[in-house]
Amino acid sequence: MSSEGRLTLNGIDVPFNAGETVLDVAGRFGVEIPTLCHDPRLDPAGACRTCLVKVDGERRLTPACARRAEAGMAVTTESDRIERHRRTLLSLYLTDHGDTDLTAATGVPNQLIQMADRYGADSDWGAMPTLREGRTHDANPYISFDPETCILCARCVRYCDEVEGVSAITLASRGAETTVSTADRAGLLDTSCEMCGGCIDVCPTGAMGEKQVLARPTKPEQEFEKVRTTCNYCGVGCQLDLCVERGDDGDRGRIVKITSPEPGTTTNDGNLCVKGRFAYDFVDHPDRLTAPLARQADGSLAEVSWEEALRRAGEGLLGVKARHGADALGLVSSSRCTVEENYLVQKLSRAIFGTNNCHSCAAT
Repeated sequence: MSSEGRLTLNGIDVPFNAGETVLDVAGRFGVEIPTLCHDPRLDPAGACRTCLVKVDGERRLTPACARRAEAGMAVTTESDRIERHRRTLLSLYLTDHGDTDLTAATGVPNQLIQMADRYGADSDWGAMPTLREGRTHDANPYISFDPETCILCARCVRYCDEVEGVSAITLASRGAETTVSTADRAGLLDTSCEMCGGCIDVCPTGAMGEKQVLARPTKPEQEFEKVRTTCNYCGVGCQLDLCVERGDDGDRGRIVKITSPEPGTTTNDGNLCVKGRFAYDFVDHPDRLTAPLARQADGSLAEVSWEEALRRAGEGLLGVKARHGADALGLVSSSRCTVEENYLVQKLSRAIFGTNNCHSCAAT
């Protein structure tokens, strides 16, 4: 981006780039502006109004997430008026919010509650019973929706439309009955939903949650150990964070859930598919193979050493080649292998067995 000009941020002259919003500029210079409906992957909506700031010469406060930076503008992000607005707004949100715990049922930190605590919002204004309709009939195995916790920031709806491009969910009904719904109130399995779980990832309150969390945590998610790794279900190489539950003896416990890194920090920009986000229970599954198996004379399978397994596999392949020729063989590698491992498979196929019949689903 090319430099567009300069503006004044809290009394300090700073440069900004073409196309940046006030929120972008503030973030680059370490000035925190709270947001609930904003996500850098989405078009600004200005829906939650928590990011309102003061621009000199303008009567009304303006949303920093949607206001483009302009040369010569003077922006104030902290004042008595702005603080009063945030405190009142968050207090009103709490009256329409059913969860008063810092952690939602699925262990996702509730950003609204945390923000209300940080800015001293009143939590004793009472609470209104929600009129929003849920989807208790939805039989999909991964994603739940709690209308009591929803604040209608629409991040989930916008993510589904703008990032995934499937528009499986939408805002339905009007007024206080507005809710996150689907066409004809169908379950997600009967919609265009790809079960990517992006709606869970962007939800600031945990209203969109996971059904299959392996251990319901008693502490916020950030207290679990997070291990950054690479998803090996395909050749894209998406980065993901394993949320690991530590055992009482300090040893690594099982994977509780998988989350995606912050947007803009990895090649997948915080996005995951259904396999990357939800298909992790195989790690500790009792049927998972942990040693090679070889067929015995009586037809049963028994554990053998890797040396024995590789020897028998090699003899079998060479036997097929001797009886039917090299082109009777075909080697299929896996996207779960590294580039180097896939290279070795094609080298084995061509140089050792003498056939070009080799492929990998990670081929590019």
